[in-house]
Amino acid sequence: MPPATAYNSVQARMLARRAAIVDEYRQLAEQIKGVDVDADTTVENMMVTSDVIRTHVSALVQGARIVDEKTLPEGGYSVTMQVSMFGVSNSLASAVIERPAVKESFPSVVVTVEPAMPRPASEYGFPSLPSADIPSTTVPSTTGPSTQPVYGKGSSAADAPSGRAIGGYTGLIVDCRGLGLRPVMSPVIKNTDGTPIYGYKNLDYDKVISNGMAGYTTDINKAARAGRNPLIVKAVSLDNNNGNPVLSLADANRVLIENGAAGFLDTASVVFLR
Repeated sequence: MPPATAYNSVQARMLARRAAIVDEYRQLAEQIKGVDVDADTTVENMMVTSDVIRTHVSALVQGARIVDEKTLPEGGYSVTMQVSMFGVSNSLASAVIERPAVKESFPSVVVTVEPAMPRPASEYGFPSLPSADIPSTTVPSTTGPSTQPVYGKGSSAADAPSGRAIGGYTGLIVDCRGLGLRPVMSPVIKNTDGTPIYGYKNLDYDKVISNGMAGYTTDINKAARAGRNPLIVKAVSLDNNNGNPVLSLADANRVLIENGAAGFLDTASVVFLR
C-alpha cells in the first residue's frame, strides 16, 4: 500500500511499487533458502558454504525478473517476480552448481555381473511402441551386418566382453515409487557398490545449467523427457538423505551398456518416477 505521506497519486503509486518489489525479493530469498542443491546440501539464507557461491546467489536474487505488475483497485500495487531454477544466465543452478575442473567419463560396467534384461515398458504402464517405430542400433562387422545390436565406439561399457546393447532406447526412467525420493537439483544415480554411474560431472556443464539433470514425475505418462522408447529400471534403495536412487549391479550395467549405444545419459534424458 502507498504511504499516507505521499505528495500525489504518482508518488504514491511509485512508492507502493518499490515497496512491493523489495518485499518480493525477500519472499524469493525465502523460497531459495529451501532448495536442495544435491542430496547433502540445502541453500541456507540464500547461500551455501562457499563465499564465491554466496556472491553469485546474492547477484542472482538482485537479477530476478518482474513478470507481472498492476495497480490494485484500493490503491495498492502488486508485483509478481520469478527467478529460473535452470537457465544459461541468472538461474539458481548457475549460482550454486560449480563447474567441474574436468568432465568425467562414465564408469565401466562390473564385468563379473551379467547385465539385467529389461522388462517391457508396458509392464510399468508406459505405452508400448510398434516395433517398426523403435530405432535400431547396429554396427558393421567383417562378416556382414550384425543382427544383434552392440554398444558403439567410446561406450562406457567397452570393457565388458559379453555386454551387448539391445539398442534404440531414447532415455532412462528410474522407478523410485514407494521409496520416498526427494527431488534435488543435482542428483546422482549409484549402483549397490556405491559407484556413481550418473552425475553432473559426467555431463556437459552448460547443458546441466540450461536444462537440469532429470525430470521428476508421479505419472509415467508424463515422462516425455525420456523419449518414446525409454529404458525403465527399478531403484532398489535410496541414499544421501533419499536424494539419490541406487540400482542393482545388473540394472546399472544395463544402463551403462545401453547408454554406450544410444547416449541418453549424455543428453540428460532421465526421469525419476516418484
